[in-house]
Amino acid sequence: MFETNNRGQVGIGTLIVFIAMVLVAAIAAGVLINTAGLLQTQAEATGEESQQQVSDRLQIQSSTGAVGTFNTSSGEFDETADDEDAEQRIEEINLTVTKAPGADDIQLENVSYQFVTSDTVEDDVLNEDDNLDFITRETDDFVITDRADRYRLTFDTVRDLGGSVEGGDRIAVTLTTAQGASTRDELRVPDSLVDRDAVTL
Repeated sequence: MFETNNRGQVGIGTLIVFIAMVLVAAIAAGVLINTAGLLQTQAEATGEESQQQVSDRLQIQSSTGAVGTFNTSSGEFDETADDEDAEQRIEEINLTVTKAPGADDIQLENVSYQFVTSDTVEDDVLNEDDNLDFITRETDDFVITDRADRYRLTFDTVRDLGGSVEGGDRIAVTLTTAQGASTRDELRVPDSLVDRDAVTL
């Protein structure tokens, strides 16, 4: 016959160790869950920012230059300059832009630009009064919401580029949206600007 009078007993020390192990495991599991959630959130945010830096950019459709008479003595454009001081140079640069395929809405007033010529580098942010104009529609803001939208960015070469632009010059232009996506292009001025009112760059 089996005896049922004897019972196994667990020592108090073993019980304390067991409880401690359960508590440590529970705390470790909580820390792991919190860490995993934080890492997931950071990964999602990083992925979204990376996508914006790639896709939320402008696309330059065309670039033209308006030719004016530059007074080499005064360093300004002046149609009344004497023949000996007058040279034909690019007075304004016009870029027609839209948003790239897959881009979200782009606020043009938050776009920064950089022009690099052979002797100067100019950085600034697009300004509604000086640089921005509508082409395809009239609206109260300068936000590109549709790829059919076209906007004209106008740059005064003396004011915005830090100097005049002559025939044969090359200009590197970079447009960077608030999301950090950059569009780069190189503008090439024709060698001769004589008897020209406007040129394609």
